[in-house]
This record gives sequence, structure tokens and C-alpha cells, in this order.
Amino acid sequence: MLIQSPVTTPLGLIMLKTTSEELACPREDLSVARKEELRKLLLDQVQTVLGLLTGILESIWDKHSVTAATPPPSPTSGESGDLLSSLLQSPSAAKLLNQPIPILDTESEYICSLALECLAHLFSWIPLSTSITPSLLTTIFHFARFGCDTRVRKMSSVNGSSQNSVLGQERGRLGILAMSCINELMSKNCVPMEFEEYLLRMFQQTFYLLQKITKENNAHTVKSRLEELDERVLCWKRQAESYIEKFTDFLRLFVSVHLRRIESYSQFPVVEFLALLFKYTFHQPTHEGYFSCLDIWTLFLDYLTSKIKSRLADKEAVLNRYEDALVLLLTEVLNRIQFRYNQAQLEELDDETLDDDQQTEWQRYLRQSLEVVAKVMELLPTHAFSTLFPVLQDNLEVYLGLQQFVVTSGTGHRLNITAENDCRRLHCSLRDLSSLLQAVGRLAEYFIGDVFAARFNDALTVVERLVKVTLYGSQIKLYNIETAVPSVLKPDLIDVHAQSLAALQAYAHWLAQFYSEIHRQNPEQFISLVSTALEAITPLISSKVQEKLLLSACHLLVSLATTVRPVFLISIPAVQKVFNRITDTSAQRLPDKAQVLVCRALSNVLLLPWPNLPETEQQWAVRSTNHASLISALTREYRQLKSNAILPQRKVQLEDTKVIIHQTLSVLEDIVESISGESTKSRQICYQSLQESVQVSLALFPAFIHQSDVTDEMLSFFLTLFRGLRVQMGVPFTEQIIQTFLNMFTREQLAESILHEGSTGCRVVEKFLKILQVVVQEPGQVFKPFLPSVISLCMEQVYPIIAERSSPDVKAELFELLFRVLHHNWRYFFKSSVLASVQRGVAEEQMENEAQFSAIMQAFGQSFLQPDIHLFKQNLFYLETLNTKQKLYHKKIFRTTMLFQFVNVLLQVLVHKSHDLLQEEIGIATYNMASVDFDGFYSAFLPEFLASCDGVDSNQKNVLGRNFKMDRDLPSFTQNVHRLVNDLRYYRLCNDSLPPGTVKL
Repeated sequence: MLIQSPVTTPLGLIMLKTTSEELACPREDLSVARKEELRKLLLDQVQTVLGLLTGILESIWDKHSVTAATPPPSPTSGESGDLLSSLLQSPSAAKLLNQPIPILDTESEYICSLALECLAHLFSWIPLSTSITPSLLTTIFHFARFGCDTRVRKMSSVNGSSQNSVLGQERGRLGILAMSCINELMSKNCVPMEFEEYLLRMFQQTFYLLQKITKENNAHTVKSRLEELDERVLCWKRQAESYIEKFTDFLRLFVSVHLRRIESYSQFPVVEFLALLFKYTFHQPTHEGYFSCLDIWTLFLDYLTSKIKSRLADKEAVLNRYEDALVLLLTEVLNRIQFRYNQAQLEELDDETLDDDQQTEWQRYLRQSLEVVAKVMELLPTHAFSTLFPVLQDNLEVYLGLQQFVVTSGTGHRLNITAENDCRRLHCSLRDLSSLLQAVGRLAEYFIGDVFAARFNDALTVVERLVKVTLYGSQIKLYNIETAVPSVLKPDLIDVHAQSLAALQAYAHWLAQFYSEIHRQNPEQFISLVSTALEAITPLISSKVQEKLLLSACHLLVSLATTVRPVFLISIPAVQKVFNRITDTSAQRLPDKAQVLVCRALSNVLLLPWPNLPETEQQWAVRSTNHASLISALTREYRQLKSNAILPQRKVQLEDTKVIIHQTLSVLEDIVESISGESTKSRQICYQSLQESVQVSLALFPAFIHQSDVTDEMLSFFLTLFRGLRVQMGVPFTEQIIQTFLNMFTREQLAESILHEGSTGCRVVEKFLKILQVVVQEPGQVFKPFLPSVISLCMEQVYPIIAERSSPDVKAELFELLFRVLHHNWRYFFKSSVLASVQRGVAEEQMENEAQFSAIMQAFGQSFLQPDIHLFKQNLFYLETLNTKQKLYHKKIFRTTMLFQFVNVLLQVLVHKSHDLLQEEIGIATYNMASVDFDGFYSAFLPEFLASCDGVDSNQKNVLGRNFKMDRDLPSFTQNVHRLVNDLRYYRLCNDSLPPGTVKL
């Protein structure tokens, strides 16, 4: 009524929107029955409401269209109409959308914005159906044109008045609101058959708008038009939004949700759409807008890749259809990452501030661009390579040509390029080379596997160039050269050298496949590549080289030693030189990261089995001796600490000792971790070399128990040993280690670590618990004697300290250990005898260690009463796993003494809404527990639970009980649980809001 009377239309629309917001998704102050009733009543009115809103928008449009002055025809309107006709399959519809946009008065704009806001909210919850009529959709699209018509916006500057400026903003706002309505409809994945035709019409009309936005004409470039449309306007919910953002959201939804549905319609021109998307992408006025468009292309390329994989028969036909678009995309994305073509934009990017993903704006820009390049490479490998490699080659020529400009000066070598313009051009070329090297490295995965032979020549060309470039950089030492602009050119030269090494490293898997293919044939070419690469690496392994370059060289060395593993590696002089450098105590130690990487590489050269060779030719005896020598040299100072361990140390001496422990253990831990998944022989040799150092570590441990930073590193080392080499360590020594730890971690020591030493102390205890997790998972009987001590340590020493602390420290590791104790040692608690189960017909196991089992279960129950949602989720998962694997909920002790206590706790958690994110998981767990004894649940537990509920009267309890149907299937049961919880909260809310002394009937 209010809406239909012109005077009260705005009020009626505001009330309609409020009704939609408040009643379609009501808060908890309603019972479930009332919520369902309201939703049904609202759905019954949807058709009427949508009809009213359509009428309002149409009447305002029509009224103002009549008075609108018709502008002279645009010189390009004919071509615009042609594409539009092909999109809409209807010249009349095209003509309709080409009508001039009316000029609305302020009141009409206000009413239209209210109506569009109502529609946006209604579309968020009503199902797609024929209630959403073609005339309503057409009307919404009419209003969407307000956002993309710059002529309408320009009106604000006709008189230069602030009032007109506001009018222009309002008109832009109508366009944004209309796009919000369209996007609400677009976001629905479940589309009824009868609505598909409407969707097709929506897409056709939206792409008319896209064509309008990206159309070139004399007055506007595409980019300047997009800049105008990207102005932010205060919109619905008072958020600043721009038309371009909304339009990009639409395009993302179209590609991600509906493209597979629409592509099959012959009347929808997908290739023309991609042409418009291309223009839209590469004229974006902001970096964020461009990133968003690249995301859309990534979605499209993923869609195309999965389509081709599922329809291999017509792969060529699909690729041919899109080939031109993909090649254009690839070329333009590559141009956009090069200073040569896009310097102004690239210089705006920040390359210093790290975002949440630990990357700068420039790194993000490059990474997203290279992902698009890589996805095109996967679809069109030959095109992509022939596009990229010549561009790389051009920039490489500049870099390789720098040698002629290197002159010797008094202080060393200098680059004789001094003119400002030349320096700037060189800077741009080096930046581009660095980006293109990353691009070439990113494509390495598309040359291996099944396509190795087919693409061998291209890959060989790349690898030969990369090897040449890395050697060139190391030989003429461009990283140490003096330049005219050291703050710019020196980092550029270092970066190019580092990126060339990183790109070569990306081809390690290709080199490994090359090695296995040519083995015993004609390996000279392969040997030459690897030897030259090592010549490039060796000069860089020095503490005098910048860390970025040093680490790139170390990573390449590790990849050659670990992934390629050529048999001749150990005999290459460059590698022997690195061995001598690392084992020479007089040489200056490399920075920590580099030292660890080089030691890993050298260890792997000796430990990892050579590919393509039988066991008899692996030369294990010689390699074992060499490995022992290497480890002995690396641990010389560390092993000498054993004799001083028991003596009190002065502060300076203690710090020196800590440095030795840190440096040695970080190297040893990394060596063990890198071979933990390798063959038994590799692990045996590794442990033989490490044995003395491990014994030294165990002897040192008690002396440093009060130094939590040292204990932390030692336990990290032992944890890695237990995970990787526990078989090689043998049972007696493993038992000795565990016993030492159990003796050292007394209640007092645990309390000191957890309560007084902060995060480092907690980390120490967590690592100790992780070691015990590895121990209790070990199959067989070897470590079973430790179980009582482990459980005792958990329940009597650690648990009492952390149980009442709100901090989550240590708890997650403790409960994981308790779960592992139960999961891997079930028979410690439940002795099942096959004969007994056959005789009784039901496996009712004999229970042992009942007190310990009950204590563990009680700890799990207590954890559900604490606020930490991560711990709650983890522990609920553990209980469910134990039920799935071991039938925990069916065991007599659980069924008779604990089952309904757990159900009670879970229901209380739902009622208190303390862990609302886990509603679904809690509902399923409640069902799994109740289903063990449904009769008991319905006849005893539920009445008791309701009787114990405070804040509700007996009549309300009866209603709650009656509404909980005795369903036994999971969906109905969980629905009943959520109804019970909702209505219980609703009754409490009602009762709490009554004034004191109210008489309840």
C-alpha cells in the first residue's frame, strides 16, 4: 500500500528492504517453527513484490525517457549495433538498449536507488525462478547503463555546481546498485532449467555494456573512460564502491560459475567476449584492477585446460577456436612485465614493502603474470616458447655484450657506461632480463615427462644459454664491478646473475631425465653442461659474495647433487674445491643458510644412490669413508665440547659454546632430514658418520637443560633423528635417549619450561612430546615398555600444569600424543581375544589400564569446555577417528560411563554458541555418539538434559521434547539438534526479557 502511493513510496521501499533484511534471515530471537513460517510467507509474496518493484523502475524510466532529448547519432553507432545484434540475437532488443539514457530528477533517483537496494537484498535469498521476469531483468540492465555512460557523469560539470556534482555521483550510484543486483543473481550456481534462457539474456545484455565500456571513440580512450568509471561512490551499506569493481566481479562470476553452461549455446559468441575482456583487462586504470582481471584469465585458462583433459578427442578443435586469443594474451602479458614496453606503470610498483604473503607489489605483479604465461604454455607449448625465447635472447645479447665495456681501473674492474640515458636503458634491459629469466624457469615443468623427447631441442637450447650466461657472470664477476650508478646498476647485475642460476636450477628435473635417457650412450654433451654449471657455481661459494647470489649458487648445487645425481660429480675439480673449502677450518665460515645448503649438497653427493646403476657399482665403501671424513671435519669443535660439558662455564665461554652447538646441529639436522626418505644404505652410512656426534649431544643435554635455547636446538636434532634414523640408531641406544629425556623432564623442570621461560620453553616441551609421538607410533613390541611412563608423564606431570592455562601452548602436542597412544596402542587398553569374541558372538574386550584410559578421556572432555577453537576441532577429530577405526563409542566403558557426558558437553557448547564455526562437526559427532544407544538417548538422556536446563519453564521443556522427533538418520537428527538448540536459546531470551514478577500462563 505504502509503495503504491506516490507520497509514501520511499517509506514503503525502506520498510520492504528492512523486512527482507530482518525476516528472510532472522536472528535467534525466533523459534525454528516461526522462522520457517516467515520464510514461507515471504516466498509467497515474492512475485507480487518483484512486480511492484519492476513497475516502479519501469514507470520512472518511461516517464523520463519521453522527455529526454534525443542526441545526434554517433558516427560509430552502426558498428556498435551490429555486434550488439549478434550478442542479443535480436535487432529490436539491441535498439532498446541503444536508447538514450533519461535524465532523472533527484526524487526519482532516490526512489530508483531504494528499489534497486531492495532487489539486491531480495536476490540474495530468493531462489532463481520465473518470478524474476524478462521485463525486470531488462529494466535492471537499463539502470546498469547509468554506470557505464560517461555522458551522464559529465553532466555534473555542465554548470560546475556542487549540486550537479552530487547528481552525477547519484547516477553513477544507480549503475553500481544495478550491477549489485546482477551479481547477486550471477553468484547462484544452482540454476533451474527454465531459468537458463534468462541467464543467457543477462549475459548478452551485460556484454553489450562491456562493449560500450571498451569502445574506442574520438572523445575518449578506453583507459580514460575506465578511469572515470572507477571513481568510488558511497553506496549500499555506506561502502565506497566503483562501477569497474562491480563489473569485474560480474566477469569473474561469469567465467568461474557460468561459462561451462553458456559456452554450449551457439548464439553466444565466446571468442568475441574474450576480445572484449582482453581490451577491458589491458586498459585497467589501477594495478588492483589489472590483478583482478588476470585472476579472471587464470580461471578461464584453468577451465580450458580441464575441458581439454576431459575431451581429448576434440582437443585440436577446442584449441584452434581459442588459439588466436591465447597468443594475443601471452604476448600482451609478456609486454606488460617489461620496462621496454611498460616502464611508467612498472616504476610505480613498490618493490620494498612486504604484504601478508611476504612478497612485494612488484613480486606479486610478476608472479601473477608468469602464472598466466605458464598456463598458456601448458595449452600452446610451441607458440609460447617461440614468443618468449626471442625476447629473452634480445635481452641476453645486451647482457653478454657488457664485457666489451669492462675496463680495469686502479681499484678493480669498472663498467664504462656513464651517460645517463645509457645507464637508464641498461637498467631497464637488466630488469627485463631478470623477469624473463624467471619466466623461462617457470616453464621448465612443460619440457619433462611424456613430452621430453618432443620438446628436447627447445629445452636444450634454453639450458645451454642458461649455462653460458651463469658462467659468463661468474667469470667476469659482474657482481663486484664498479658502475656509474652503483645504487641501481649493481643490484640489477646481481639480480640477473642470481635469476640465471635460479632458472637453471628449475631445469634440474629436465637434466635428470636427460641423464637417464642418454646413460651409457653419448654423455659428453650432458657432462659438459653439468661441468660448466659447476664452474659457474664454485667462484660464488664465498663469504665475500652477496648473500642473494651466494644462496642462488648453493640452491643450484643442492639440486645438481640431489635431483640430477651424476656419478661423475665427485670427481669434478670444482666440487673437490668446494669440499676442501668447507672442511678447511682456517677458511672463513659461510653465512648460516649457505653453510647448511653446501653441507647438504656435499653430503648428498656421497650418500644418495646414483641413478641407472646397479647396487654393485655404487662404490658404497669409498663413499662411506669420505662421508665419515666430511662429518668428522664439520663436527670437530662440537665433539671437543664433551670433555668440558660438566664444568661450570663463564658467560663469554658459554656464548661461544652456544654458537658452536647452533652451527653444528643446524648442519647435522639438515643432513639427516634430507636423506630421511632415502634408501636404507644411505641412512646407514649417514648414521655411522653421525654416531659420535649423536652420543656427544646426549651427553651435553643434561648440562644445558636450564638453557632453553640450546635445549630447543638439541631436541629439534633428536626429533629429526627419531623421524629419519630410528631404525639405524638401534633399540638399546634409542631406549637410552628416551630414558635420559624422561629423567631430565621432571615435574619441576616442565613447570619451569612452560611457566617461566616463555615461548622457547614451551617449544622445548612441545618437541619433547613430538619425539614421544614418534616413539608410541612405532609398531611391534620394542618400545611398549615405555607406554606407562609416557602416559604417566602426560597425565601426572604435563597435563596438570597446562590444564587450567588459557594459553594454547603445549596443549595441541599433548593431545596429539594422547591420541597416538590410544590409536597405535589400542591393545594396551583393550585385549581382544579372537576365541572369546567367537564364543560370545560379540567382541566385548577385556579392559586393562582402565584408570589411565578414563583419565585420558576426561582430559579430552575437559578440553571441550575451553575457548580454544583449534584445540576443540583437533580433539573432536581425534575422538571421531578413534570411533571410526577402533569403535571407541561402542566400548562398554565409554558407553556406560562417558557417552552421555560427552553428548551433554557438545550440546552445551552449541547452546552457548562458543564454537559456532564448528556447528556441523559437533552435530555429526553428537549423532555418532547418540546412534550407539538411540533408545537410551531418547528415553533417558534427552528428558534428563531438558530437566537440567535452567531458564525455561516446564511447559517450554515439554515443547522442546515434543519437537525433537525420534529420527535415526543423520540429516534429520542434526536438524533436530539445531532446532532444539535454537528454540532453547529463544525461550531463554524471551524469559530473560520479561519484567520481574510476570505471571506466566
